[in-house]
Amino acid sequence: MRCRTLTLIAALGSAALLGGAWVFQWLGYAPCKMCYWQRWPHMAAVVIAVAALFVPVTWLLWAGALAVAITGGIGVFHAGVEQGWWPGPASCTQAGGGLGGLSGGDLLALDGPRLILCDQIAWSFMGLSMAAWNAVFSFLLVVVWLRAARAPGQGGASS
Repeated sequence: MRCRTLTLIAALGSAALLGGAWVFQWLGYAPCKMCYWQRWPHMAAVVIAVAALFVPVTWLLWAGALAVAITGGIGVFHAGVEQGWWPGPASCTQAGGGLGGLSGGDLLALDGPRLILCDQIAWSFMGLSMAAWNAVFSFLLVVVWLRAARAPGQGGASS
């Protein structure tokens, strides 16, 4: 495949993962802090892909691969926190002191802030949480980005 096609596939992959996250949020699965962390590198990957489609330089393709590798790594870390394999950020886990900023009224109010914990699995499919699925698909996108960086055409092996 040509570099341009692979770059477009990578951009659409990150956009689809972001879209899926927003759909789940719309369906009532509120994201935790680490869920938001996983979105930022996908947003960066989409921007990088658009830039790479117009500016044929290989380093943009490597930057796209790095962005989705980062979100994949965050996804692995988040999935491990959900499974209890390692501790997560104190600000969004049951063991943390993240409730210190909330008053008793906040905790009792029905319309108060909704606390979403990073160590709770809100949804899973085939034994994998949303964070784990993000990691799987993100690492697949890393392969697409790396193939784009090595492919003939814009920014790839021919430059």
